Amino acid sequence: MTVSGIISFLFQQTMFFSIPLLIVALGGMFSERSGVVNIALDGIMIIGAFAGILFINFMQDKMSGQLLLLLAILVSMASGMIFSLLHAFAAINMRSDQTISGTALNMFAPAFAIYTARMIQSNGVQQVEFLNTFRIASVPVLGDIPVIGPLLFQNCYITTYIGFAILIVSAIVLYKTKFGLRLRACGEHPQAADSVGVNVYKIRYAGVMLSGALAGLGGLVYVIPTSTNFNATVAGYGFLAIAVLIFGQWKPMRILFASLFFGFMKTIAATYTVIPFLVNLGIDTYFFKMMPFVATLLVLAISSKNSQAPRASGQPYDKGSR
Repeated sequence: MTVSGIISFLFQQTMFFSIPLLIVALGGMFSERSGVVNIALDGIMIIGAFAGILFINFMQDKMSGQLLLLLAILVSMASGMIFSLLHAFAAINMRSDQTISGTALNMFAPAFAIYTARMIQSNGVQQVEFLNTFRIASVPVLGDIPVIGPLLFQNCYITTYIGFAILIVSAIVLYKTKFGLRLRACGEHPQAADSVGVNVYKIRYAGVMLSGALAGLGGLVYVIPTSTNFNATVAGYGFLAIAVLIFGQWKPMRILFASLFFGFMKTIAATYTVIPFLVNLGIDTYFFKMMPFVATLLVLAISSKNSQAPRASGQPYDKGSR
């Protein structure tokens, strides 16, 4: 493989790993900006991926291509949103410990996916297989652009463009709309927001549901480019997305750069064998596999001192305690 070929390959793989992190971390941002800590992102990703891949498995004989993928995206977002309501009810209505309720959902999700897959499928296995007919060999016109074409518009997936669109929309919603202002107010000082007529409970429900929809989508976006089956796991990507969220300081553009960094680390871990320099080092394969997680620990250790989470994040709101 030529140097330019290696660069294009690494860039595309980085996109495949970074976009799910970006989408899920943006989802976590909406939840935490509203005041609800959502560590159930990993579990919601599993549910979203399971629902979307199962839909593809059932429908791939009747349709294929981008239409099937778009419908699966809607299914994943809806299932993630519905599943996140469990966390929202526990955290907002029941005022329970948000860490415990999120952990419970993380434990429930893979068990549910495995059990349901075995019950639904005639062969009784937990892996849900699908035909990957979603790769775009070259986007018309754009794929022929020198340099940029091979990087962004060849051997790509529509989910990459959806991820960047979500980033732009998230930034606009958070900083340029009345809903975004209310969301941030509920995460910083819910009593003050309530005093001017903002329904804190509704805003927090909206934040958690947005988080669920994006995390469910992120689960599907993670599986599609990297596999042809789903085995009730997203390789801890939900927890990595939380690290991206913290490193990105709960801000959309910073989350983008954090996603690209961690996505590149993940790419090196998965594809180091195509880089002659790394292969010639003779380092054990397990060293590269643990690189993303070591990088996560180092980054969080360095950046945690300057971390500025929303002030009311993780604090149950009691209207009567004003």
